[in-house]
Amino acid sequence: MKKIAMSAALLACGLSMAACSTLRGAAIGGAGGAGVAAVTGNDVGKGAAVGGTAGAVVGTVVD
Repeated sequence: MKKIAMSAALLACGLSMAACSTLRGAAIGGAGGAGVAAVTGNDVGKGAAVGGTAGAVVGTVVD
């Protein structure tokens, strides 16, 4: 259940970042991933890393 919640939150963060650059996307994604990890009881560092990577990819594709 935690993985599904994290995936959904990362997807929502990524989709809400329309017209973001790569660095801005990574920052927003990292913050979102860390927040989701903290709420779900997962490792905050790993959540930030996953969120940052996803945000950077979305920022690159959208930009």
